[in-house]
Amino acid sequence: MNAPEPTSVLVTVTGMDKPGVNSVLFAVLTRHDVDVLDVEQVVIGGRIVLGVLAATSEDPEGLQESVEQAMASIGMQVDVAVGADTVGSPGRDSTHVVMVLGRPVTARSFTEAARTLAGLDVNIDNIRRIADYPVTCLELQVSVPDDTAAADAELRSALIEVAAQSQVDIAVERTGIARRAKRLVVFDVDSTLIQREVIELLAEQVGCAEQVREVTEAAMRGEMDFAESLQRRVALLAGMPEGVLDEVARGLELTPGARTTIRTLRRLGFHCGVVSGGFAQIVQPLADELGIEFCIANELEVRDGLLTGRMLGPMVDRAEKADALRRAAEEFGVPIEQCVAVGDGANDIDMLSAAGLGVAFNAKPALREVADTAITQPFLDIVLFVLGVTRDEVEAADAADGVLRRVPIS
Repeated sequence: MNAPEPTSVLVTVTGMDKPGVNSVLFAVLTRHDVDVLDVEQVVIGGRIVLGVLAATSEDPEGLQESVEQAMASIGMQVDVAVGADTVGSPGRDSTHVVMVLGRPVTARSFTEAARTLAGLDVNIDNIRRIADYPVTCLELQVSVPDDTAAADAELRSALIEVAAQSQVDIAVERTGIARRAKRLVVFDVDSTLIQREVIELLAEQVGCAEQVREVTEAAMRGEMDFAESLQRRVALLAGMPEGVLDEVARGLELTPGARTTIRTLRRLGFHCGVVSGGFAQIVQPLADELGIEFCIANELEVRDGLLTGRMLGPMVDRAEKADALRRAAEEFGVPIEQCVAVGDGANDIDMLSAAGLGVAFNAKPALREVADTAITQPFLDIVLFVLGVTRDEVEAADAADGVLRRVPIS
């Protein structure tokens, strides 16, 4: 005689979270000798939602009655669906991770993102909160039915439009082991790791800020390339005492979240570096302070204690930034696909394009167009959330090291 086909039973428990909910439920399931097919639990606002998909070949109605009695005994609500058409059905594999970030994430902005996904026939498989500080970050595991390069591009393009209209950031990555395999992160410095441009700070010290600004604006208008603009700006610093470099270096203001970001990446075993069109005499001390492993930047020529207005060695320009990333990847034995580059300017385009994940941080439009992810919030630790690290994980590690604190955000 053939054994009866198993019957599916979906148990959904809700109520105020407390110890023992799982143990009571699974004790009942054990007595009825069920096979557990899937389990998912979430606690939000102190309330638990626990779902268990099981299969039984015996008495599903008796199982339902036992579960209802057991859950009532501990003050929980329960719904038991017997015979749902789920046993043996294939699970849905998520193809992408979509992160919605904002201060705040409004219901309207989330609705627009969800509506856009539905319009593309993209299913939301799972949602969890990655962070509540300094921004709210919600991570959606989604599945694209026609997982092709064209579908991927359509998804990204549609969500970029939603982000622009809804005043949130939306980051899209593919799921899979590659997302968790990143091992090297390279940062630009000016307006990325620190809040301003070093050459502007130097110019302010010697009274040529306006002239430097005029050259910078001419370069932004496309009237000269980066190399020419940098040479002209450095020439304006001729005669500046070398000691001014140390003064500026001591006064640098880090981007909010920079220390947390580097500290957390180092804990996780990432190699970290900076590749800057700025100046080594200022950037290197900062890298040393933060524990950054390597620093590549331009070197200002100094003679008799004064800047000559020239630089030494090859210029760190747009092409050199990308080459520096590749050299670092080779030195550390990290495939380029497992590298992350973070920057803000047009001279970061090649570097972000070369990396496995390019993050545009409060960036110019030209960089946002080629980046995998664009962040417009002024907090560098959002990069951690893009990599799948949660705020709870960051703060647990900080608490263990005695450095946990939350700075009030106005």
